[in-house]
Amino acid sequence: MSASNAEDIARTSKAAFEASQLISSSDRVEALHAIVEELKAKRAQVLAANKEDLEAAQIEVDAGRMSKSLLARLDLGSGDKWDSMLQGVLDVAALPDPTGAVTYATELDDGLDLYKVSCPIGVLLLIFEARPEVIVNIAALAIKSGNAAILKGGKESSRSAKLLSEAISAALAKTSLPSTYIQTIQTRAEVSSLLSMDQYIDLVIPRGSKELVRSIQHNTRIPVMGHADGLCSIYLDESADLEKAKRVVVDAKTNYPSACNAVETLIVHEALVNTVWPEVARALLAANVELFCDLHTLSALSSLPNPPENLQALVKLSEPSTYDIEHISLTLSVIALPSLQSAIKFINQHGSGHTDAIITESDPAAASFCRGVASSSTFVNASTRFADGFRYGFGTEVGISTGRIHARGPVGLEGLVIYKYIMRSRDNAGHIVGEFGTGKKEYKHKRFEATYVPF
Repeated sequence: MSASNAEDIARTSKAAFEASQLISSSDRVEALHAIVEELKAKRAQVLAANKEDLEAAQIEVDAGRMSKSLLARLDLGSGDKWDSMLQGVLDVAALPDPTGAVTYATELDDGLDLYKVSCPIGVLLLIFEARPEVIVNIAALAIKSGNAAILKGGKESSRSAKLLSEAISAALAKTSLPSTYIQTIQTRAEVSSLLSMDQYIDLVIPRGSKELVRSIQHNTRIPVMGHADGLCSIYLDESADLEKAKRVVVDAKTNYPSACNAVETLIVHEALVNTVWPEVARALLAANVELFCDLHTLSALSSLPNPPENLQALVKLSEPSTYDIEHISLTLSVIALPSLQSAIKFINQHGSGHTDAIITESDPAAASFCRGVASSSTFVNASTRFADGFRYGFGTEVGISTGRIHARGPVGLEGLVIYKYIMRSRDNAGHIVGEFGTGKKEYKHKRFEATYVPF
């Protein structure tokens, strides 16, 4: 696609956003229900296209050009993924409208009111890898939050993405929203062109590898909401309960190993190396998890009575670089550390700011961990796999933000709105600044309760 055609997409997206600002919340909900019905009607065609994507991807995996974890993310027909995708749209439709909410109201003078009001960001450019259902997730969130969106999926899901986007456009054509409200692009050249169009695009959201995120950040003037690696850790505190530790760690590693919220590093308090750790290791080995251990945790396993048959095959010595790897597979890095403080320092140094958990029976330790770890989500005695927009009650998400501004953690509707200030003078003559100052009027700055702008 030429730069002029990419500009046409950006321009029409901006026009669709501007035209949609007077469309009611109920109309947006109606559009989401229309999308669900269109997807139900096109289910067989979409899954057939997804099967073709999977077959092509399998060839890439066999040739060593694609990881098995990426292949797993591509499958749209496994388990309840299709039904969950549709339910996510309905969940988003049922959520309160995130726009138009007043979060601050103050009276500056008699009859002069100021409101801080939530509003859409504008046109979103979202770039993601593999998972085709992301198109539907993001479309739902964009429509509900009042944002237009341009979506670019990975080439490995191109067939699935094409049919999903066509279904969304067909559904929108039956509603009051412009059919160009949600658009998709296919090539990197299109992305490169769009990244220069800050006059049309208001926010870029890359969802994929850290290489993808950094590349986007370095090649655009448009603000970027980064969704980088999911290098998550679990720390077994010295007060950790054995059964609780086994249950949580095994779930966090094996429930969906290729997910960004799967645990990648297990940190064991040194006091547990010869007690709790060997039993947690047994549970992990029973699930065929490969363990890269430091010398301390490795030594504890080398003298195990009745060792598991797969111990020699799956337990290996780690290297310093091991703890900077997002495995996204049945592989876990393990290290023993002497204290809670050292564990917090280790996580902040090696983690990606995604999600980290502590297993502990100590409230002070839990409090210190949750406050000290600088990640977007910190859990106590719970699997890192809970870090998800659907599980948080957001309906779905555009991704997990590991940044420190605007939105953090699973980004749902609230992460896709910003705010504006609205002022209204109720004085017959209007208000002017010249009436205020030394020897003149003083500002009242009197807060009052308001949930919406009353006009």
